[in-house]
Amino acid sequence: MVVYGPRRVGKTTLINQFLSSTKLNYKLDSGDDIKVQGIVSSSNIAWIKEYCKGYDLIVLDEAQNIPEVGKGLKIMVDHIPGIKVIATGSSSFDLSSKIGEPLVGRQRILKLFPVATMELLNHFNRVEVKNHLEELLIFGSYPEVLIMEGHNSKARYLVDLVNAYLLKDILALERVRSPKVLLGLLRLLAYQIGSEASMNELANNLRMDVKTIGRYLDLLEKSFIIFSLGGFNRSLRNEVTSKRKYYFYDTGIRNAIINAFNPMDMRNDKGALWENWIMMERLKKKVYQSIFSNDFFWRTYARHEIDLIEEREGKLYAYEFKWKDKAHKTPKEWTSNYPGVPVEFITSENFFPFIV
Repeated sequence: MVVYGPRRVGKTTLINQFLSSTKLNYKLDSGDDIKVQGIVSSSNIAWIKEYCKGYDLIVLDEAQNIPEVGKGLKIMVDHIPGIKVIATGSSSFDLSSKIGEPLVGRQRILKLFPVATMELLNHFNRVEVKNHLEELLIFGSYPEVLIMEGHNSKARYLVDLVNAYLLKDILALERVRSPKVLLGLLRLLAYQIGSEASMNELANNLRMDVKTIGRYLDLLEKSFIIFSLGGFNRSLRNEVTSKRKYYFYDTGIRNAIINAFNPMDMRNDKGALWENWIMMERLKKKVYQSIFSNDFFWRTYARHEIDLIEEREGKLYAYEFKWKDKAHKTPKEWTSNYPGVPVEFITSENFFPFIV
């Protein structure tokens, strides 16, 4: 099993809780350990078998730091009957490339996110969660943030998290030669969540070439900081498909990047913040409940749009996200082109069935 996820979302805590109750005889090591790196990356079958001898389960935390870790894990599962392995990593761009090909058909992947609303409902009722909705939008749902008291403490933690942890993996990469551009790109995306962006526009704004911006966007997605949606179309001329929408895995992280922790009644980005939050909570639900879909946004050149189109089991489902619960109209272009697909409006009053 490979456990992916951003830093500080609880991967190690989850593993330790499992290990405290398992009856398996296990070995827990860190990918930061030089000796472990030497053995697992050696491709020496005898060494690796000796390393695993006497254990039912091998757990490698921060496995992305082990060179050629996929080959080492393949040797374990191919040459040690009955062995079980758990590998965790805080960034998928290293771990997936090192594990993916050698372990095709031999691995299960678990993506771990900041705490989902569906998880909060194991401890609080819906009224209590709703009473804290604005705080969730502003400060996000990292585990440590949720148990902190005081807005200043939460804001300080998130700013430190961005600077000390989340960007650490990316800035350490050899390919990132301009940290200022990377941070500038993040700020640009933070200010335009819910809006379409093209790589050409982003490159022009940051005065960088398109290939560099494309590479940075890819790294940000693979390191669980942002995710994106492409445009939906059925070959209709008036539909926009060349741009993408970018969202943050956690609204608290997004707000920390631009130092925007002011209350909802003092913000001019309420709609965009709501769209980002509800989009992410929907994603958590689909991943954790194994709901499979192709996801898009829909927009025409006349600027009519729908926030989320899900294509599931051959059917289309359309959703529009609005912070305020009031009368909303479906674009006529959508109704005429897709008459059998009604648009469901998800607001701060009716959101629970959509995300839990």
